[in-house]
Amino acid sequence: MNLRKRHRNSSAEVHTSALNDIMFFLLLFFLIASTVTNPNVIKLMLPKSASGQSVSKKTITVSVTKDLRYYVDKKEVAIEALETTLKSYKSLATELTIVLYVDRTVAIQDVVQIMDIAQKLNIKLVLATEPKG
Repeated sequence: MNLRKRHRNSSAEVHTSALNDIMFFLLLFFLIASTVTNPNVIKLMLPKSASGQSVSKKTITVSVTKDLRYYVDKKEVAIEALETTLKSYKSLATELTIVLYVDRTVAIQDVVQIMDIAQKLNIKLVLATEPKG
């Protein structure tokens, strides 16, 4: 039998200097990959239907000039006929949104009049503005 004395002062070493670069690149890869993926999206296979109806979303523009001329999708409309015109658009689309373009010199009462018509017909209304700058 070969019985030798073990060296008591020897120690085991693991050199990890090469692993630092690999860990850095892995960390960088996962940081970039996590910003690209969108965790809020759930992919679903929805059932198909032959008799289903599609929900249509439509926006129309209502413009008011400084001399109080009213336009619905570039067609001039009298203020008295504005409600009936918007009603006809409402019957064509289930979800309708009005984008309201008003000259800055128009009185607020004229704008509120259009807002009242949209509220009565249960139509969403968005006031168009220009960005500052």
